[in-house]
Amino acid sequence: MQFGIFTVGDVTPDPTTGRAPSEHERIKAMLAIAQKAEEVGLDVFATGEHHNPPFVPSSPTTMLGYIAARTENLILSTSTTLITTNDPVKIAEDFAMLQHVADGRVDVMMGRGNTGPVYPWFGKDIRDGIDLAIENYALLRRLWDEDVVTWKGKFRTPLQSFTSTPRPLDGVAPFVWHGSIRSPEIAEQAAYYGDGFFHNNIFWPVSHTQQMVNLYRERYAHYGHGTPEQAIVGLGGQVFMRKNSQDAVREFRPYFDNAPVYGHGPSLEEFTSQTPLTVGSPQQVIERTLSFRDYAGDYQRQLFLLDHAGLPLKTVLEQLDLLGEEVVPVLRKEFANLRPAGVPDAPTHSARVAAAQETSTQGTQE
Repeated sequence: MQFGIFTVGDVTPDPTTGRAPSEHERIKAMLAIAQKAEEVGLDVFATGEHHNPPFVPSSPTTMLGYIAARTENLILSTSTTLITTNDPVKIAEDFAMLQHVADGRVDVMMGRGNTGPVYPWFGKDIRDGIDLAIENYALLRRLWDEDVVTWKGKFRTPLQSFTSTPRPLDGVAPFVWHGSIRSPEIAEQAAYYGDGFFHNNIFWPVSHTQQMVNLYRERYAHYGHGTPEQAIVGLGGQVFMRKNSQDAVREFRPYFDNAPVYGHGPSLEEFTSQTPLTVGSPQQVIERTLSFRDYAGDYQRQLFLLDHAGLPLKTVLEQLDLLGEEVVPVLRKEFANLRPAGVPDAPTHSARVAAAQETSTQGTQE
């Protein structure tokens, strides 16, 4: 199982000081956080993609390429790549290039995003959101899987004998997760291709997450990729920790109360009771995260949101220390002990290359 963090890259004033970081400071903080993630033994760093204030990660591959040069083991991912408004040709090229730069430590999470105005900025219509996601991803798969592509669709100009360069590293494209909070069509898409499905597991109640994950698992089996238990599932999560749970609640409350996403709404206590947000001690985070298995089954990737709502860099790095030293080692052991035989490991480039080579050898022998 893989453990890591994801960021949305918001630039938010610290409600305890009133000061907002500059865009430059926030970008540098995200780079420091990624390098700290590797230092404390996490597996994955993932960044969102946004094209509007107050967010800064408009070019994820630029950021991840920088991080690749300064890390050795960290898997570099997006937590949203906008399959609806990005050109699939550019996605194919950018992420294949990043694969080579990072020696395969790359995967990608497709999503439609949650910012309506981004569609016309890139010449698209939000009413075509699902259709764009379906058509663009179908083309992207062909660009990675086929050396020469001739294609015609509804939303972009045709391609005639086109080769995307560079080709995927070792002939194996980045592993793809399809991220969705509420769209069953995206769970269906992930299942159809045998890709991973990621539910951000932050804002919605357990019953909704369970419904979406179960739909994906059932359809994964329907399309012949394996049993429902063999489907590749990732979950998000949101935590704030201190050694003493009362200290965590007291310190995090002003950030929660003023956060752009959920501030000035439900109380912290209401939100933690209704969603997976956990504010407390490391042991409480361990217990809450282990409970995700009760409704999502055995899954492959757990990402936590730590740096948001104006939390200062120093605090986020302290959270990473707690996560790496006290939480993740226990979660690794406990999830491994609970995992039945036959549940697949989290995907890695080396494992997928080995599987592709084995399939090729078997085909030759037959």
